[in-house]
Amino acid sequence: MPPPPRVSIQTFFYTLDMRLDFTEFREQWMTPDARLRPYAAYVPPPIADLALALPSDIAERERRATAACTAVGSGVLGVRTEAIARQLLRSEAVASSRIEGYQVSHRNLARAFVEPDAARDTAAFVVANVRAMEAAIGLGAASGLSTAVITEIHRRLLEGTRDAPIAGRVRTEQNWIGGDGPHAAEFVPPPADLVPGLLDDLGAFAARTDLPALSQAAIVHAQFETIHPFADGNGRVGRALIHAVLRRRGVTADAAIPISLALAASGDRYVEGLTAYRFDDIWAWVGYFAERVEAAAEGSLDLARRIEGLQRRWHEQAGSPRRHSAAARMIPELVGLPVFRIGQMAERIGMSDEAVRVGVSRLVETDVLRPVTIGRRNRVFECVDLFRELDDFERGLAPVGRSPRPSRR
Repeated sequence: MPPPPRVSIQTFFYTLDMRLDFTEFREQWMTPDARLRPYAAYVPPPIADLALALPSDIAERERRATAACTAVGSGVLGVRTEAIARQLLRSEAVASSRIEGYQVSHRNLARAFVEPDAARDTAAFVVANVRAMEAAIGLGAASGLSTAVITEIHRRLLEGTRDAPIAGRVRTEQNWIGGDGPHAAEFVPPPADLVPGLLDDLGAFAARTDLPALSQAAIVHAQFETIHPFADGNGRVGRALIHAVLRRRGVTADAAIPISLALAASGDRYVEGLTAYRFDDIWAWVGYFAERVEAAAEGSLDLARRIEGLQRRWHEQAGSPRRHSAAARMIPELVGLPVFRIGQMAERIGMSDEAVRVGVSRLVETDVLRPVTIGRRNRVFECVDLFRELDDFERGLAPVGRSPRPSRR
């Protein structure tokens, strides 16, 4: 039996931002339940040579957001940049996963890093998302966003999960967002045969250095989400690409700003912004994106201040331990290692297991740490106060119930 016919039914031209672009809608025919059902798939215009001249109000938003991002990594606060960066990265991964319908607490995520075999399915997914973020920042900043790099980020996102069989593989079939099929979908990405060329075009755009960095990151994300090149995981990969662009352009040299958290805070405005980008209002999307980046950066600075105060309180609570004692050395490390085994902390601070046990005992007695058992018999120690601070931070930036509806196809 020959394959169902596919014909192009409409092609038209329009002017956007002083350039000539095209949007092509293709009608395709499917035969579920032996019935023919037409649907229209959106094919985005190429962007490799896109010319951008920012309106003055958008340029000002970008300037403010960029300055706020730079301040996060400046190290002016009394919290180790590496430690706060790790928690900001995890906040970003938690929020990015939440947008896709995966909910996990910071405590359970920290436990999953210590005992991956005891992690529940959702926590394992989010751990993979953290790894994908790390891969995006490292690979994208060093090598650009070629198709090979993007598929590698996707592979790391899904490896070790139930979706591992599709990890790192560009889709070969039509996908869609919303509805029970493309004929009833809210959005239908381009046909699979066009995806490789569109990804190459996206990589060429992401490699440019003649564009404002935040606008470039915003467009890379929106174009990627429009292409939707994978069977699953597109949202999480697409938000990871934001950080690759910002790191490569030097906007976020040390810390991954939790932009997904700020996007989640605005509910359906995120989805509306992507829709605006697809249907000719690129500046509505870029302006919204810059606004959310600024909010995420300012929230990150506030979190760093609060954690700085928390560390001072821990030190006083523990009776102001001597500077070179194990207890004193552990306190700055708790921000980046809030759940740990004795051996892990000993390696982190460069002291013996026995010295760490003595320090842990002191911190447990003064209620800075709490002993718990995860898995079958694995004894670990966790810093409950830090989790409360992270939860408060996220509630302040993205109130519960404000995340956009998940769409994971």
